[in-house]
Amino acid sequence: MKGPITEKVKPSLERSALLLAMTETREEEDKLKRSLFGSFNFRCGATELGGTVANLQHTGKLTNSVMATAFNTGVIPKEDRKIHALIHATLEASNSIFIHTNSNASFALKIGLTTDSEWIAVAIFGRSSLHPLLEHARVGLGVMHL
Repeated sequence: MKGPITEKVKPSLERSALLLAMTETREEEDKLKRSLFGSFNFRCGATELGGTVANLQHTGKLTNSVMATAFNTGVIPKEDRKIHALIHATLEASNSIFIHTNSNASFALKIGLTTDSEWIAVAIFGRSSLHPLLEHARVGLGVMHL
């Protein structure tokens, strides 16, 4: 197993995206993004969103949010092949988030994006519930070649 990021051992894109999605504050997120870019030249982005399955998945809100984040943070340029890879990685990650849930369930999600210019990783971490006492943690990961 590789050491923590602070030891300058190059982490995997997948691990980096998951760590980014699991940050709890903007300061922690920014520090991790700076470290990943400065030490390993990983371009990173993160976003948060919430809603129901119907609102997030069926309307395209999740995919649109991920694409906007990728463009606005410079994770990928607006090129058809890279957008295609990003969408597939997002769909792969969201499959684990939305499986076995009610369409009325509410979600609070954080999404981490990382790329090394050859591969892109999309990690989604968050919580879902039909009722505050029935909350479940959820995680999803998607990786695609650019």
